[in-house]
Amino acid sequence: MIPWLEILSSYISGATLEKSHDTVKADQPLTLSLSFKIDGAIREAFSQKNWEKAYNKHDNGFRMTIEVDIKSGRKVVMPLKFVRKAALFWTRNPKIPHRIWVSVVKDETPFYPLSEDEARSLLFDVNKVIELTGTELASGAHRLSADIRVQWGKHDYTEPVEISARSNEVELRAVA
Repeated sequence: MIPWLEILSSYISGATLEKSHDTVKADQPLTLSLSFKIDGAIREAFSQKNWEKAYNKHDNGFRMTIEVDIKSGRKVVMPLKFVRKAALFWTRNPKIPHRIWVSVVKDETPFYPLSEDEARSLLFDVNKVIELTGTELASGAHRLSADIRVQWGKHDYTEPVEISARSNEVELRAVA
């Protein structure tokens, strides 16, 4: 691990939950938008220089598991789990001036970023649309929030880490 990164730690920033409606009926969909960023040591360590070192040691993948529990008070209304992956590979793309580069798999779709910042953004910036139906919420007032847990394993440029955060609360009313 890089010595100066041991001082930094990774964290979740800007966890924001937004709602599409203030009230929801049993037969209506409710759209929630969850956004957050993973910042700190892991974002800094995810650089081309470290990709090259890791690739040379046959450490050519990065897998990050993200678990989100949408809660109404203490009750989990909807659990979500999704994965973000990065694969290091040997490139011959004339637009990229490096030998080793990265592709990012986000929502089952591969992306080939042209800059380190774009790769970090694709991997560590999360904007998720969550669909709930009115039947998943009991009648009455609700304060919805999201509990977020992110984890990844050991790599040449990072130790195994698990971080967590909670979003803001949004108030809404479910009508039968």
